[in-house]
Amino acid sequence: MKHLRQLTDELMAKKARAALGGGEEKIAKQHAKGLLTARERIDLLVDAKTFVEFGQLNASDQPGLEETTYGDGLVAGIGKVNGRPAVIIAGDKTVLAGTEGSVHLRKSRQMHALAVRNGLPMFFLHEGGGLRMPDGMGSDGISDKLFPRELLTHHRKVPTMAAILGDSYGGPTWTAVSCDFVTQLKGTCMAIAGPRMLELANGQRVSPEELGGVDIHHQYTGQIDADGETEAECIEQLKRFFSYIPQNENERPPMRKTDDDPYRMVEEVFSILPDKRSRVYDMRNIIACLVDEGDYFEYQKQFGKALIAALAHLNGHVVGIIANQPNQYAGAPGPQECQKATEFICLCDSYHIPLIFLHDTPGFRISVEAEKAKMATKIMVWNQALALSTVPKISVVIRKSIGAAYGNMCGPGMGADVVVAWPSAEINFTGPEVGVNVVYGRELERADNPHERRQELLKQWSFDSSPYGAARKHLIDDVIHPAETRKFLCQTLEYLLTSKREKSERLLAAWPTGF
Repeated sequence: MKHLRQLTDELMAKKARAALGGGEEKIAKQHAKGLLTARERIDLLVDAKTFVEFGQLNASDQPGLEETTYGDGLVAGIGKVNGRPAVIIAGDKTVLAGTEGSVHLRKSRQMHALAVRNGLPMFFLHEGGGLRMPDGMGSDGISDKLFPRELLTHHRKVPTMAAILGDSYGGPTWTAVSCDFVTQLKGTCMAIAGPRMLELANGQRVSPEELGGVDIHHQYTGQIDADGETEAECIEQLKRFFSYIPQNENERPPMRKTDDDPYRMVEEVFSILPDKRSRVYDMRNIIACLVDEGDYFEYQKQFGKALIAALAHLNGHVVGIIANQPNQYAGAPGPQECQKATEFICLCDSYHIPLIFLHDTPGFRISVEAEKAKMATKIMVWNQALALSTVPKISVVIRKSIGAAYGNMCGPGMGADVVVAWPSAEINFTGPEVGVNVVYGRELERADNPHERRQELLKQWSFDSSPYGAARKHLIDDVIHPAETRKFLCQTLEYLLTSKREKSERLLAAWPTGF
């Protein structure tokens, strides 16, 4: 009979081997590629000495792999991230290329259940090759390894955040695109299957970056929200996003201490907004004036660039900001902007984050390409998200807000608690130039002097686009002094965040994480 001390020594020797994952040679190969190991990534994310690992002595249940597959390609446990407890899951590339076997999947499911049961946010540090062939082959192999039901019915019960830190296919991709926030390391790939599988399946030959690199997701899919040059930068983005998000569905986002006067005047806006209505400017400069310390975190910065979505603080309260960006397509939303707005509204409403809308748009960006991309559907899905959202919503018309886009930016009757405008606001069904071209286009083609006739028609079509007509009929709530916008937002937000309204009804929590 072995003594407890001897048994303990054997245990610690086994754990020391397990801590090396696939072994020192595999670790060296990972480092040679310029990448960190799963445990090194976790060390970057969690506060020092707070990580408690579960399943360290797991191994593949395939015969003969018991001593060489510690963790079965997954490192998981609980730790603190900036002082807040969370569940952390990291794919271990050194063990069977981070692929998923039976034990790997069982551990993942149980960690997810642990997180939801205890209201703990989840962080995923991903790199891996999806389902392992030997584990998935045969009717018995695949029948219990289909899409993880816990992801499909998660309904944003706890926040989920993912970093793609190495090439990721299958399971890691399913997880990432189901998360609330995703960042990806430049030079990596996130796709359904890898280039080799693609070539074998249909003969297509592409590089990993052409298949699912950062640029593909920024330009086409919107499946990532940020990217980083280094793993440390990506992990820091996870932490920063997390600072705006509550622990779980039952809590509000954490307040942040601020010395920034909520009633501070923002005289800078007079020099930011051009006098000439057709001149562009960067809406980010106005956002920086309004929010605490000028600090905000932009969501999907490289996707749908004519719309800004950002998390920020107003008098310490977390807010979501949706703003048109005049220096991109004049601030006219297209299909990508619609998708981005919908996803952001769902995110904010699910986690009790009030929404601020800043208008400056000439209307939607319509085209043949937009119609092919289901623009009409995307516009209406955005509107449906607005209609179902129950967080406080404040809408400010900065400059133009034309046509249907006025509605999608939470104009009157679209669910805003308060709609106000600057005196520079121009609100109308369409711009007079467009209206004249549509109604009188053929007449102008036949006119002896088209320019002169156009000017006559423009005078006839000089409807009052100023905000005062709507203000007189109480179709908007007020026209405000631009320099008082921060004060107005902070005051109004304080009054709206009553005990009845401080938490959303979360009607959008069951909506998908992608559109």
